[in-house]
This record gives sequence, structure tokens and C-alpha cells, in this order.
Amino acid sequence: MAFSTGNGQPEMNVTPMIDVLLVLIIIFMIIVPTKPYGLKADLPQEATNSKPTPVTTIVIQLHASDCTAQPSDHSAASCKLSLKINEDPVEWADLKGRLVDIYKKRAERVAFVKADPDLAFGQVAPIIDAARAAGVDTVGLMR
Repeated sequence: MAFSTGNGQPEMNVTPMIDVLLVLIIIFMIIVPTKPYGLKADLPQEATNSKPTPVTTIVIQLHASDCTAQPSDHSAASCKLSLKINEDPVEWADLKGRLVDIYKKRAERVAFVKADPDLAFGQVAPIIDAARAAGVDTVGLMR
């Protein structure tokens, strides 16, 4: 900035400031892009015709009913065993097929077996075998 002292009054020369201002405007116009930049992203769309499968834990229940103890040996008893998968009654012959149908669409292959406490493990073992044969990776025992 220069001051002119020709008539005794100091005056400010603003021409250099205007030049600097115009250069800055041109620089900012070049730096700022005129079109948006970045990567093009395809966002996932919500499925309209398929419903998500509910995530539920599969519990295979074994319940003993109509138990009659034999007089010679109190530890052995003949019982009628009823089988359920999540409260749905299942026949012994259909157990493996039902488990295959259930785990066909699931990524998590975990099942739990819940049996009456007075049953022997030998009565529960066929359920574990059927579950493993149906493709269940992890079988847990519940009380």
C-alpha cells in the first residue's frame, strides 16, 4: 500500500489489494471442483418379497410319561417317551427329517437337548446322534 502525498492529504492506494483479492478468488475457483467427486456406491435395497427368518433357538425336548418302575430293579423303569422340537410334537422316525428341514436355511447350526432329569443318558443319546446326522454342528445339553 502506498500513500500519495501530492496535495497534503494522505490517500491510500488499494490497487495492490484488489490485485491480491482477484488472484485469491481465481485460485479458490480453480481448487473447488465444479462437479462432485468420490466413488460411486451402489447402496443395498430392501427386499420387498422375502421376509427374514426369525432367529430362534432350537430345543429338542424329551419327556418321560407313564413311568412304571419294575419291582426287581428300582433304577430301571419303562416309560413312554414323548419328543418335541420347540413345543411341536415329533415322532422318533421323523426327528432327523425335521431337523434337516429346520437347518437347511440356517447358518447357525446349534441345537439344545432338554430331557427330564430322571432319564438315563442312553435314552438321550439317540437324539444327539440324530441331530449330528442332520448336520447340527453343536449340540448342547440343558437342564
